[in-house]
Amino acid sequence: MILLVDVGNSNITFGLAENDQIKKTYRLKSFIDKTSDEFFLLFKNLINDSFDTVVISSVVPVITSALKKMFVNYYNVEPTILGPGVKTGIMLKVDDPRSVGADIICDCAGAMKSSNDCIVIDLGTATKYIYVKNNTFHGVSIAPGVAISLKSLVSNTALLPSIELQTPKSVICKNTISCMQSGIIYGAASQVDGMIERIIDEIGNENVDIIATGGLSGLITPLCKRSIKCNSNLLLEGLLEIYKKNI
Repeated sequence: MILLVDVGNSNITFGLAENDQIKKTYRLKSFIDKTSDEFFLLFKNLINDSFDTVVISSVVPVITSALKKMFVNYYNVEPTILGPGVKTGIMLKVDDPRSVGADIICDCAGAMKSSNDCIVIDLGTATKYIYVKNNTFHGVSIAPGVAISLKSLVSNTALLPSIELQTPKSVICKNTISCMQSGIIYGAASQVDGMIERIIDEIGNENVDIIATGGLSGLITPLCKRSIKCNSNLLLEGLLEIYKKNI
């Protein structure tokens, strides 16, 4: 069994893969102050399945170090960590390839399993609009994520409360909570629609495939006007594809 680990700024996602398929997924909050021993206490209560291989994609180095130590000390497994020297199969056609995050590379690798020309919309801590074609990453647009936008709104206004991210029944609402939900949720969907149109205008391909992933993709994409395929495991699938190129 292969354990795939995606360390993001908000969450750590674990995926157990066997026979080229992801069988189970688990999610843990990204605690940047936890030691390897503390992560072990959380991890062992989350995952009981056995595994003999660990592959990590991370954008939070301090958590990467703690997890690596945990897997070595408690499971006697040396993780493969996505970084320099690891073959990804993705060309990076950008100004500084070293600045491209592991999450973006995995999204590209996952998208290329089913498409040769694709816009990937990753709705996570940040909202990323990634363009990948013929196994080549051509660039990305990065905006504040939905949760970050909500947190900023609440923290910078005296009278607006913290709210749960739910889709209201209408765009124009009549109470404070629904009004905030409308602006955040429908506003995000409108941004996605608008950014897709701008990217299509720039690349000149109306028939480009569009895939959405990330924790909020299931909430936002049903409200978009354009048809978007959702794949919540896209990053883990890409990480698995990258691992297969290095064995």
